[in-house]
Amino acid sequence: MADLDGRTVIVTGASKGIGAAIAAAMLAAGARVIAQYGRDRAGAEAAVAGAGPGQARLIAADFADMAAVDRFWAEAAADGRIDVLVNNAAVMRQSGGIADPVEEWDAVWAEAWAVNALAPARLMRHAVRGWLAAGRGGAIVGIGSWVTTRGTSNPGAIAYAASKAAIAAATKTVARNHAAQGILAYVISPGVVDTQMSAEAAARTGGAAAVTATLPMGEWVPPEEIAALAVFLATGRARHLTGATLDINGAAYIR
Repeated sequence: MADLDGRTVIVTGASKGIGAAIAAAMLAAGARVIAQYGRDRAGAEAAVAGAGPGQARLIAADFADMAAVDRFWAEAAADGRIDVLVNNAAVMRQSGGIADPVEEWDAVWAEAWAVNALAPARLMRHAVRGWLAAGRGGAIVGIGSWVTTRGTSNPGAIAYAASKAAIAAATKTVARNHAAQGILAYVISPGVVDTQMSAEAAARTGGAAAVTATLPMGEWVPPEEIAALAVFLATGRARHLTGATLDINGAAYIR
């Protein structure tokens, strides 16, 4: 079912994990995908391996550098309209917590703030300004985390939690202020996802088996389920969900 035929979707952090699953799902739904990656081009290529002719484009960009973020947007938007922005790219270091040296704290916070908050906010700014200038709507799908509301049990991920909370609030602000112009914005808030990032975090908090034992379903969230939800939001079939935070954690955190 090609729900997204004729639409162009940007997916950031498309070389692995959730981003790779979203890029593949958007392609399967008929979208043209612009896939951003940092260094792992091979991973990004694998994510869009199912693309038809002209259906996928790969662009490298270092999201710790705001000038690179601007260049990425200019290149992505140069050959046509952008309909959906999926803000997925993020970093979560396993050190840089309160007990670590201040130099490490400063470096981890600076990187997390740039990549997890400033870069996606800058992309939202570009997207919304472009849609307003063109007099048409669009959609932003932010990939958040349950740590933005419950905190994190991983002491090294304090900067990750804070920066993801910041971009979630920014995304909701876009939703509140631009709904009348047809600009929709959502936050998907996963729990423990079956990705390398989650595996690294679990190693700091008792190990994978201990983490799994706390989950009612006894399993980590498959990235493909998050991707399916992102595709649904991108179709615009539930416009009045704009501004919502959509939890996907297998009943591990209910609010």
